[in-house]
Amino acid sequence: MKLTHKIAIVTGAARGIGLGIAEVLAREGAQVVISDMDASQGEASAAALRDAGYSAHFIPCNIAHLPQVQSLFQQAEELLGPVDILVNNAGINRDAMLHKLTEADWDLVVDVNMKGTFFCLQQAALRMRERGYGRIINIASASWLGNVGQTNYSASKAGVVGMTKTACRELARKGVTVNAICPGFIDTEMTRGVPEKVWEMMIDKIPAGFAGEASDVGECVAFLASDGARYINGEVINVGGGMVL
Repeated sequence: MKLTHKIAIVTGAARGIGLGIAEVLAREGAQVVISDMDASQGEASAAALRDAGYSAHFIPCNIAHLPQVQSLFQQAEELLGPVDILVNNAGINRDAMLHKLTEADWDLVVDVNMKGTFFCLQQAALRMRERGYGRIINIASASWLGNVGQTNYSASKAGVVGMTKTACRELARKGVTVNAICPGFIDTEMTRGVPEKVWEMMIDKIPAGFAGEASDVGECVAFLASDGARYINGEVINVGGGMVL
């Protein structure tokens, strides 16, 4: 297990891709803090990991609020010790065509996806630069390149990519790596809710010919979080079966 004794925070990990990431990190030996706004599901997911023999804890947090993010890191440190790995996975979407997008939906998506990621990134940077070690993985999206009906979401994820590259430049000499992963079409509760025709249309766009699983993203996260990825920094990695080339 390549992450034994490492302490990891995964935001937005009560379900979906975040939970898949947490499961892989736990399997690789990390002590995982699952964080999410959904307390009941977050507690259940952490309990399921513990039942499977892994180290997992739940700490609620709305990442769009700085005091809650500060509390998340403080509680994690008090519970387990200094945080080695941060996975910024929490995010939301409120899709609408450009001419119909409301200011409220713009603000909500940017507050969570970009400002929330910044808050977590900053708290990790403050600690990791002093220790001279850390792994930060930001979950962006292929939509950062632009996608119909996602002006707010695309802008927020492009912001995550920009923060990733800037943080790399600032933290690399402090022993901290900062990379971004762009998941493609992943089989989750959310994507399983799309109409069958939309599902088929998405699959047709993927050279691999099938939807990915949350664990596929988790495996990439686990590698980037390991010492084997010490010389990979500031990268944007697509995990999408070739959907983005």
